[in-house]
Amino acid sequence: MRRSSGRGQVEPLAALAAVLAVSAGFVVYADTFEETTPEEPDDQTPSAIVDAVQRSLQSAGVASPARLDAATTAVPSGWEANVTLAADGTRWQRGPAPPASADRVSRRVSVRVAPRRIQPGQLRVVVWR
Repeated sequence: MRRSSGRGQVEPLAALAAVLAVSAGFVVYADTFEETTPEEPDDQTPSAIVDAVQRSLQSAGVASPARLDAATTAVPSGWEANVTLAADGTRWQRGPAPPASADRVSRRVSVRVAPRRIQPGQLRVVVWR
């Protein structure tokens, strides 16, 4: 009868070399992954500005035309914005007239058109420097 205790064993030095090789592979992979992933957008991009305007316009996920003035103050200095909220055949707008080269973003939102009355609507934000 053969003894199986002699099979499948590795010298300690070889096992240590294998662990170091795998660890080095993970380090190279992590470094490459970090360099190739896109950076997080900062709060000076048009998309981030639109997010900030939408957050200041909404309460409990519902946009309110009464908060349009507060929404325009969410725009960082150095940027201009025109904010339009439309629902139920009515449009509310704040901000100066945008130039043709401005960035335009539209999003579907829920809009409180009257107390206890919420309608689907559209938020349109135009930003430029």
